Amino acid sequence: MIPAPPSGPFRAGDRVQLTGPKGRMNTVWLTPGEHFHSTHGSIAHDALIGAPDGSVAVSTTGYEFLALRPLLEDIILSMPRGAAIIYPKDAAQILAKADIRPGARVVEAGVGSGALSLWILRMLGGTGSLTSFERREEFAEVARGNVASVFGGEPENWQVAIGDLAEALPRECPDGTVDRVVLDMLAPWECLDAVSAALVPGGVLCCYVATVTQLSRVAEAIRATGRFTDPQADETMVRGWHVEGLAVRPDHRMVAHTGFLLTARLLAPGTTLPAKQQRGSKNPGTIDDVEAWTPSDDDRWSEDAVGAKQVSDKVLRKRSRQAQRAAEHAESQGVPSSNVESAPATDTMSDADPRVDEAEFIQGTAKQEAESNE
Repeated sequence: MIPAPPSGPFRAGDRVQLTGPKGRMNTVWLTPGEHFHSTHGSIAHDALIGAPDGSVAVSTTGYEFLALRPLLEDIILSMPRGAAIIYPKDAAQILAKADIRPGARVVEAGVGSGALSLWILRMLGGTGSLTSFERREEFAEVARGNVASVFGGEPENWQVAIGDLAEALPRECPDGTVDRVVLDMLAPWECLDAVSAALVPGGVLCCYVATVTQLSRVAEAIRATGRFTDPQADETMVRGWHVEGLAVRPDHRMVAHTGFLLTARLLAPGTTLPAKQQRGSKNPGTIDDVEAWTPSDDDRWSEDAVGAKQVSDKVLRKRSRQAQRAAEHAESQGVPSSNVESAPATDTMSDADPRVDEAEFIQGTAKQEAESNE
């Protein structure tokens, strides 16, 4: 089991989040003798070491910064990214809808930058297992570095497998040994045979897809197998509120669509799902309708076709180095795997505000993305 994260005064090596006068968040790792620099002056790390969590530090120019140990949400939104991450609003729904719990044996396909891996590993609490599959070694390296920078090393119950899920899953997970499968990939319908073989009866399949065409295609493919319950689909939108005195209103912008979640459960062998009674006014679609909406030609399904964001090899190599330096720094500090909130990472600064960055990143204008591409 993973103990509760540490509390109490800041210590050397702690990861600390400094929030400036305009709400901008900056992440630093406390090192004796070092200084945090910003346009509002500098703050000596020594002034923070020994201060209580939730204290206020004053810069050399008189500006006040709130100092807190960052939450896992804050860490994920500011960590180096290879592929696009699953944001907290969707990760929370995946944990709930897939019923990921301590002791579960979980498979994740499309590890990306390791954001969902961190949430799942936190939920497992050092029990069960998580096997993450990734086609590209470069993305896997970024994910390994990000996870190690948080946990102080790669957790013993986590394994990263390189390869196509349809081919690698039977090799890594014998039939009937997986409780939960989460697919974050371009064409999850291509892996349904391997997934249905690996899952235990009653196990949960959860697919995360970005477009309605992918949603329709995977839903119909799941139904066609005859092995799962009727798939359930939804999306989550988050709208913040401005609450100050009598000025109580919705925020002007919100985190709207990021992806769809589709869940289904595996039936026992030889079981036929009871027919669903349809209302008389509803006409079922035909095969031609499905083909027109979601073409069966696999060559037509590509990242460009569904509007997936591409990351250049140069940027990917840079982020991989950042993630690996973060992991090496965490391991050199001897951070135990329980120190999830305060595990040190690379000695750099990120000014991504999770309450702002999430919306801006979705729109393709996040400051972190611009800085990484310079």
